[in-house]
Amino acid sequence: MSTFSESNHHHNTTSSDGVSQRVNSPRFSGPMTRRAHSFKRNNTHNAAANNAVGGGGGALSTHSEVELQKGLEPALERKHGHHHHLHPHVSQRVHGGVVKAFLKRPLESIVDDLGFRERKKIGHWMFLVFCGVCLFMGVLKICATGWLGSAIEKAQSSKELSDSNGIDNLNLMDQSSLGYAYRSGAGDVERTLKTVQTRVGSSHTLKESDVWSKPNSENFTQCIDLPRNHKKLDTKTNGYILINANGGLNQMRFGICDMVAVAKIMKATLVLPSLDHTSYWADQSGFKDLFDWKHFIDTLKDDIHIVETLPPAYPGIEPFSKTPISWSKVPYYKTEILPLLNHHKVIYFTHTDSRLANNGIPKSIQKLRCRVNYRALRYSAPIEEFGNILVSRMQQNGNPYLALHLRYEKDMLAFTGCSHNLTAEEDEELRRMRYEVSHWKEKEINGTERRLLGGCPLTPRETSLLLRALGFPSQTRIYLVAGEAYGRGSMKYLKDDFPNIFSHSSLSSEEELNPFKNHQNMLAGIDYVVALQSDVFLYTYDGNMAKAVQGHRRFEHFKKTINPDKMNFVKLVDQLDEGNISWKKFSSKVKKLHKDRVGAPYLREPGEFPKLEESFYANPLPGCICETRKE
Repeated sequence: MSTFSESNHHHNTTSSDGVSQRVNSPRFSGPMTRRAHSFKRNNTHNAAANNAVGGGGGALSTHSEVELQKGLEPALERKHGHHHHLHPHVSQRVHGGVVKAFLKRPLESIVDDLGFRERKKIGHWMFLVFCGVCLFMGVLKICATGWLGSAIEKAQSSKELSDSNGIDNLNLMDQSSLGYAYRSGAGDVERTLKTVQTRVGSSHTLKESDVWSKPNSENFTQCIDLPRNHKKLDTKTNGYILINANGGLNQMRFGICDMVAVAKIMKATLVLPSLDHTSYWADQSGFKDLFDWKHFIDTLKDDIHIVETLPPAYPGIEPFSKTPISWSKVPYYKTEILPLLNHHKVIYFTHTDSRLANNGIPKSIQKLRCRVNYRALRYSAPIEEFGNILVSRMQQNGNPYLALHLRYEKDMLAFTGCSHNLTAEEDEELRRMRYEVSHWKEKEINGTERRLLGGCPLTPRETSLLLRALGFPSQTRIYLVAGEAYGRGSMKYLKDDFPNIFSHSSLSSEEELNPFKNHQNMLAGIDYVVALQSDVFLYTYDGNMAKAVQGHRRFEHFKKTINPDKMNFVKLVDQLDEGNISWKKFSSKVKKLHKDRVGAPYLREPGEFPKLEESFYANPLPGCICETRKE
């Protein structure tokens, strides 16, 4: 289990080796409601439609009324005498009133008053009125159809333009119609308009948006190879190191890398690591189940001696148990641990996590740690092969995909004390779990305060808002790199907005998953393979999985990795929910906030205390990535 730590502020500095510090560092940095979506109507098209109706139908109606009035004049004159000598406007109003009164009379009386010629003219005029009404209805239908078609075409055109420029797909909507804070009764409307929006954008491939573009890293390259003048490994050894790599998969991975480096420092032989079987998952997988152990030994044969088991001459020797001090540097192992090894010949390290500092380590040792992590620790064949099968399924029709490490699992929420948008009962359940786990030292936690400080995993809803604000279209294919999200209905918001969400379970048959059942570390290895190869990786909490994958992606030529500025982002979310900011403004601010948080190169940041430093495994620059000199 990773521990909670807050981010440091950014400092624009220059390293001791002359590499300029980058500004791309990711370390700077009420009730749930949603509003229904609706498209903005185009004023131009409205006006056009109104003009068409008013100009066509209105003119025709006036013409018919005038003709009727003229035809009725002889009869009216006989009844009302001099009214036609009035002012034209007055006369028109008078005649209008007279006509209404006239038409209210019984038909027999009207016919009696009119002659044959007048009756014939009335028949003609009534026919003309009928034709005029039919023509008016036809014009109205044409105008309405034309306006709707034009509006849809304009919406599609705007959608295409926004996709090509990487602008948020919902720029056609504003806060009053799309703010993302659900109001009661809005669900059906929202779903209907969401379907329309998806159809409008369905003609475009996902690749056309620049949300998939990689950060610029052309001046950087991997630099972890052994030097040409590397001395051949001495056959002599000072003793044997036994280790039990503790924690989850990625914490064990880091510990193994550190222990290889420690063995190098002390010129010791490393016995093939054993793995933790007592962590949260209680996974019984061994080193050979998770990793290609032969490849591990062969890759590191020029660095240290590695054996499967202790030689026959050592079974009777009782290993000396030792817990190394966390975040130690080379002098500690040479002056305090090496004498113990020389004396006892076999030493057993009870813990391996964070036993070597992030900084202040010789370059040769840093490069070795990376050779272990990125070359030697290859997953076993079943994990690698099945992971690659899932990658191909995610890349359906050549589309890109996003790997999302949604760390909204029960254990993480209990550990951090975060319960934003959960029920009181769920909050109490998390609190009880925190008290039941003895090695979690912090018990009473103010979750609201921690969230505002950026110390909580993003909720699924907040994650959905982030993705949409950054411009990811609703048809984005998302691979979930995490366990089951905690909280009843908590995934609804994310799934409603991004229906193409997959996991190793949904992409696989039961038969395919059978070999990995009850082996959570093996499943985590499969997720690691899929996340590493994704076009974009987004994590919602800075745990060991996030550190491992983002560091590996940096090493693999800086694949795009989004590190949310949680502290500032959740403040924007609260402003949006309170109606104090429009969706357009929200999206603009979110994009600006994350412009330099997409995995571009920057120098690893030191800290006042080792625990507050940026992890070497999250950012192996400097140490394993070098900036090339321009000619």
